[in-house]
Amino acid sequence: MSAVVVVGLGWGDEGKGKIVDAIAAERGARLVLRFNGGPNAGHTVVPGIDLKSLPAGTAPPSWHDRVFRLHQVPSGIFTPGCISICGPGTVIDPDGFLAELAEVQELGGDISTILLSDRAHVVLQSHRDRDRLLEAARHATSPSLEQGTTKRGVGPCYEDRAAHIGLRLGDLLDGAYLDEYLPFFAAEQSRRLGAYGGLPVDARALRDQCDQWADALRPRIVDSFLLVRDALARNDTIILEGQLGVGRDVDWGIYPYVTSSGTTAGSAAAGTGVPVTAIREVIGVAKAFSTSVGSGPFVTEVHGAEAMRFREAGGSETEHEYGVTTGRPRRCGWFDAVATRQAAQINGCTGIALTKVDALEGFDEVKIAASYDQGGKAIDYVPSNTRTIGHLSPVYELFPGWTGGTRDVRVWSELPAAARMYADAVQDACGVPVAYAGTGPTRLALAPRHS
Repeated sequence: MSAVVVVGLGWGDEGKGKIVDAIAAERGARLVLRFNGGPNAGHTVVPGIDLKSLPAGTAPPSWHDRVFRLHQVPSGIFTPGCISICGPGTVIDPDGFLAELAEVQELGGDISTILLSDRAHVVLQSHRDRDRLLEAARHATSPSLEQGTTKRGVGPCYEDRAAHIGLRLGDLLDGAYLDEYLPFFAAEQSRRLGAYGGLPVDARALRDQCDQWADALRPRIVDSFLLVRDALARNDTIILEGQLGVGRDVDWGIYPYVTSSGTTAGSAAAGTGVPVTAIREVIGVAKAFSTSVGSGPFVTEVHGAEAMRFREAGGSETEHEYGVTTGRPRRCGWFDAVATRQAAQINGCTGIALTKVDALEGFDEVKIAASYDQGGKAIDYVPSNTRTIGHLSPVYELFPGWTGGTRDVRVWSELPAAARMYADAVQDACGVPVAYAGTGPTRLALAPRHS
């Protein structure tokens, strides 16, 4: 049995989609399963193949080098023979999912192998309405209480799941159950919305909507346990793909500025049905500098021209630091080894994929926050009290920068010496081997240390 978990070691946007796409292709993965989250965050994937490897006269696949912004679709869809599944731990917006399938197909992607677990929960318009109204209520009380939610309804959907009143994708295929349950469900949703001045839910209209979704999604809704069980029996390579990062984990993140699901390797097992004993590798993805979207403390954050330099780094607009789902500018800062080390320890990481190393080209010096200053005392962990985190200051170690030679490098030894020194410093600070250096947006722009 061989299962690999790919998790974010920051606050999201680390480049997990790129790493999942790359290792799925490299290792011939047969299953890629998303284990958490919904349409509230996205993964940018630029798949590609080595054109020199193609037989003479063979055209590359139509998706070669195109930019795909995936929100709910797993990142294994560009690996031939790989089935991509949104697992039981995810929540699915059916309309958004169908629109995403159409976009992927238009760009040349194969959507025939994309499946949905019948245990995944359904994000409804009432969830999006509650999300919006709750954020407005927090703002009305005090702007500082805003959580920076994407208003995609993910939090309220997970809330209903925990309260045992949610709808699962499998329920869409059971008309008799919907006839019995939806009047109660609509009344309960209306009660919750009404508390914040929202409009009631029409049970009949919701029933019709469920029928439309059932017709459109029926071929894709499966009992994912059976596919996982069979893949494990065949000793297939399975990749478990996480959304967001440990900094946004509901238990270990900067609560309450967190997502509503678990983002860690432990949650990967629960959110897919792959047993923890089958997990052989945990790859933690960390950007070579820090970014965050949304509210909450961010110890290494920089502002002004320095932040813009990070935000606009990279060779094209698609690489700039703006949210895939929301388009919001990402907050930027230097690499936070304290938070990354703690995240790696929580996940039991066996290796780190350090992405966007090429984006640091041109800095005279680069920095790593090796510890935090708490009122004159150095600490080497992230406190549980989020208000405390907001009063910490980074203690930096400085390293020489480099001027070029990083872009699209695929061999570790060909990286600039200063870039390799920086990766080694990250490795030493985090206590986990840096297994990959990301050197550009495409699948191929990745330098494995073992190369």
